[in-house]
Amino acid sequence: MSAATVDAQALPDMGPVKLEVRNDLAKRSWRWPIVHAVLALVVLGWFLTHMAEGSTTFQFSSRGDILQVPNLTVPGWTGTLVLGLVIAAVAVVAGAFVQLRRPVPVYLHAISIFALVIAFLTWVGAGLPTIIPLTELVAGGLALSVPLVFGAMSGVLCERSGIVNIAIEGQLLCGAFLAAVVASTTASAYVGMAAAPIAGALVGALLVLFAVKYHVDQIIVGVVLNVLALGVTGFLFSTVLSGDGTHLNRAMRLPDLPIPGLSNIPVIGNVLFDQSILVYLMYVGVIVLQIYLFRSRWGLRIRSVGEHPKAADTVGIDVIRTRVWTTILGGAVAGLGGAFLTVGSGLAFGKDMSAGQGYIALAAMILGRWNPVGAVGAALMFGFAKNLGNTLSTINAPVPSDILLMLPYAVTIVAVAGLVGRVRPPAAENTPYIKS
Repeated sequence: MSAATVDAQALPDMGPVKLEVRNDLAKRSWRWPIVHAVLALVVLGWFLTHMAEGSTTFQFSSRGDILQVPNLTVPGWTGTLVLGLVIAAVAVVAGAFVQLRRPVPVYLHAISIFALVIAFLTWVGAGLPTIIPLTELVAGGLALSVPLVFGAMSGVLCERSGIVNIAIEGQLLCGAFLAAVVASTTASAYVGMAAAPIAGALVGALLVLFAVKYHVDQIIVGVVLNVLALGVTGFLFSTVLSGDGTHLNRAMRLPDLPIPGLSNIPVIGNVLFDQSILVYLMYVGVIVLQIYLFRSRWGLRIRSVGEHPKAADTVGIDVIRTRVWTTILGGAVAGLGGAFLTVGSGLAFGKDMSAGQGYIALAAMILGRWNPVGAVGAALMFGFAKNLGNTLSTINAPVPSDILLMLPYAVTIVAVAGLVGRVRPPAAENTPYIKS
């Protein structure tokens, strides 16, 4: 047996010697240093050579803040140069970690991404008379990412149990539809929000019916359910809601509930702590799902069903029942995310208003490696990219409008295809379990 195939955990406890052997056996991956080096070249090469003369002004406070943070003016060329050098330094440090066969810390990626975003905004705003509102950028990105976060959490729940939930798009759409109709009928946005998970759970029940009971390919079922949800909601919108929009499809909004004290924090107070109950439920849901999925018996059962259902069945876990209820729960979570598209945003229901967000939520789940916290980070990145495109189009940025429209989808493709690397989904997903 070669040294490369030795299991480091099987080695005797030899103190520093054992640690050295483990380091020698670790495989180097230069992906992250190369990624950061390419980002540094983009900033130092393209941005600096195609920058207009002038400076960029960033706004950190909004009018409602008690403590106003003064605007910051950054010299265009000098600021971009410094930020590019910061990214280059991150690439060097990441290379040092790889050379030592140690994982690249997450904070290095955060520094590089933050520097890249600020460098891009500095390049865009150089010489423009407008002010770039950073707080509004972050707040809008958070709002646009709420359905993505709920959809990603739904995907994590379902796929950890072995069910591929391609139907997140349909669950978001049905949740938005039922929330709008019930809220308009009852004249209560809260009742509409409470009804949205029911629609998502019904779509999840259809998914689990065909996938678990009849062993139909889960991906095919999910795509069909998305088309079904689009057709049904579109038909009802055209025939029922359009004829009686005053009573069945009114624009109703959940009120903002500022948290005393926290909402007055400069810069981040209004962004994080002056939101509707749906956003607060998102905060709680992510924390609860992270803890219960990886720190409880319930989560262990779900993960065991998704990884090795036969072994789970052997120790007494009901595989079929676990997959059924977990998928229905995941559908309800996605339906709650759909409520944000209507009552959470103060909008009436519109045809195909989910607009592919369910598929982006799936990409966020994959980028987050089937982990709730990682999926949230990816969803926030996608939401910020979409809001960035919307904001830049309003300030006449020197970027073609078509590129701004494709920005969030380009970020999705690059992130999933280029940055994730090799990821391993739950071993038993899309594999029907037949009890022997």
